Amino acid sequence: MKIGILQLNPVVGDIKGNAEKIRKAALKAQTRGADLCLTPEMALTGYPPRDLLFYDGFVNTTRAMAEKLALDLKDGPPLLLGSIEKNRSGQGKPVFNCALWCEGGEIRQIFRKTLLPTYDVFDEARYFEPAPGDNPKENILEFQGRTIGVTICEDAWNDKDFWDTRSYSRDPLDEAAAHNPDLILNLSASPIFLGKQKLREDMLGAVAKKYSVPLIYANQTGGNDDLVFDGRSCGFAPDGSLVGRAPGFTEEVLVIDLDDLQGSPIAEDDFSKASETWQTLVLGTRDYVRKSSFSKALVGLSGGIDSAVTAVVAVEALGAENVLCVLMPSPYSSQGSIDDSLKLADNLGIKTLTLPIQPIMDQFDKALAEPFKGLEIDTTEENIQSRIRGNLLMALSNKSGAMLLTTGNKSELAVGYCTIYGDMSGGFAVISDVDKTGVFDVARWYNENIKPAIPENIITKPPSAELRPDQKDQDSLPPYDILDGILGLHIEQHKSMQQIIEAGFEEKIVEKVLKLVRFAEFKRRQAAPGIKLTPRSFGTGWRMPLACKREL
Repeated sequence: MKIGILQLNPVVGDIKGNAEKIRKAALKAQTRGADLCLTPEMALTGYPPRDLLFYDGFVNTTRAMAEKLALDLKDGPPLLLGSIEKNRSGQGKPVFNCALWCEGGEIRQIFRKTLLPTYDVFDEARYFEPAPGDNPKENILEFQGRTIGVTICEDAWNDKDFWDTRSYSRDPLDEAAAHNPDLILNLSASPIFLGKQKLREDMLGAVAKKYSVPLIYANQTGGNDDLVFDGRSCGFAPDGSLVGRAPGFTEEVLVIDLDDLQGSPIAEDDFSKASETWQTLVLGTRDYVRKSSFSKALVGLSGGIDSAVTAVVAVEALGAENVLCVLMPSPYSSQGSIDDSLKLADNLGIKTLTLPIQPIMDQFDKALAEPFKGLEIDTTEENIQSRIRGNLLMALSNKSGAMLLTTGNKSELAVGYCTIYGDMSGGFAVISDVDKTGVFDVARWYNENIKPAIPENIITKPPSAELRPDQKDQDSLPPYDILDGILGLHIEQHKSMQQIIEAGFEEKIVEKVLKLVRFAEFKRRQAAPGIKLTPRSFGTGWRMPLACKREL
């Protein structure tokens, strides 16, 4: 038996378009000899559809399209289709997350997801009713004389022998194993965080070995809002060894022959942190811009490392002809920064526009002269510069129909070293989950592996917002290696102030950094969406209160 994995990049809500994509991929797999195909989780709707699931029209349209797709594939390969199903019991949540078995032009069997994740970015218990568990064979498919266990994403992530703790009372893998399956299939929509594929392969390989059964894993690819799905669908032999892997960050049809498990391709991949960051940023930016019906992007180019990396990502994602970089020098902008920006743009082959902001700054000074009389110049005037730039960029975005990409990194967003309605203005925050140290790493990796386009001076000069004479970031912040170390422990590992101090960081610095994180929450609440790269980002999985007093 040959299994066709349809690794697809669906558009959330585009049910008709997704169905056509699935149909073509299934027929392609058939030409390669596939006897059975499976899609990623909820491939027909795209994942995650979030509150679209509350609309009966959306649910009903999805079911009708699933029936049509099954009919369209009457002469094609049987298909396990990731979709949704209305809960008609009148009890519990309105929808099931399910896999539909399409064979002979009909939907012949429905497999419902059992385990519904409610951590980090996942909130499936908000929408879905779990599989009821009233049928001992509810996740078993009989096909061509083989018994197949069908699982959906989280259903295969709860093995008590792999993890230290179990989060659920039921184990769909144990339930399937009770029927001595010949094969386990898993339909997934598993978003990336850095290093996740090794974890997946270790975990899924351990499951295959534990039950001595081949396991096939189909994952979604593409970017949907803040989530990026890296694909890398794969198969495992009964001894747990990897026997096939689709390429990452792209659509693919991978066929695995159960009778010749060693004959499937294993796509080469670069699992280094910088490479994964780069690929995730490019795919996430491309899909967010295009799936939001934009084709062009704007970037404010300052001569610093953050805007440089944002620019090279935009060019790779959208093409140089679709990116405009805008220079907005002030009296405090160094000639070196202007020259570096122009050199970067020339290296990338992108157009630039220069809009000096001195005349506008003068008008603000004039308008505010009376209310500011006798007061010292401080960050207020610095923020005005940033807001002037934000207004100019948004005006250009409105007029041209290009999406403005913000350039702030995770370190700045964490401690509020950014200006609301200023440099935070825009439609998408490309590097908002990459700390400053990581931004430098990506820049160096890009120059070495893609194109030596980022001027060396941008990488080596001390970071500066250039909002006052001789300003440096570390006038206000600890050195970035220290800052990022503290932030990583606090944000991604949930460490308290005392635990961070015990890890070797100076108490006064830790106290200052955590205070900055706490007081910047209102800014993050109003920030543009960005790409999730780490296990703990400032996206949909970050749910901190605003008006509160908390001790960490």
